[in-house]
Amino acid sequence: MSQNVSRLHESLANRFAARGDWRRAYQHLRSALALDPLTGIYNRRHLDVWLLDAADDFAVALVDLDHFKHVNDTFGHLTGDRVLRDVAGLLAAGLPAGGFCARYGGEEFALVLPGAIDAVRTAELARRRVAAHSRVTVSVGVALPGTDPLSRADGLLYAAKGAGRNTVAYADGDTVRFTTGSH
Repeated sequence: MSQNVSRLHESLANRFAARGDWRRAYQHLRSALALDPLTGIYNRRHLDVWLLDAADDFAVALVDLDHFKHVNDTFGHLTGDRVLRDVAGLLAAGLPAGGFCARYGGEEFALVLPGAIDAVRTAELARRRVAAHSRVTVSVGVALPGTDPLSRADGLLYAAKGAGRNTVAYADGDTVRFTTGSH
């Protein structure tokens, strides 16, 4: 379905360009370039551009599907693709106003959350939602507002995985704290 959305944007862009409506053609091409064709959510390119222009008052949560290679190896890549689409929808559904979800890499997603208030709670609710509605779990690293949020979130994601997976890790000052589901 998501690949169809990208194709639709490209097709509409071509139609508008053929009619000389370059502004609308540009808008549709820009939309196609900002979306991940598999999941239909924003892609890494959109995230990177957004981060360059963003103020510092946002939190970033990196989300990684636990043992996703096992899903692909056991059930095949078509099932893996369906899992990625489902998880993307679950993650995007629980975001506060002003937040967004982007596919960061293979089985990784980034949640951009406005301000620090409720960022950890939002990440924990996302973890629970995925565990309750799919057969996979996720680990999450949450970087509260500050410099280099992706790097900090990545380090915290690895801490969450090291703590046993199906976990949210965040920094409270110099202390890493965890909220953990059952493994």
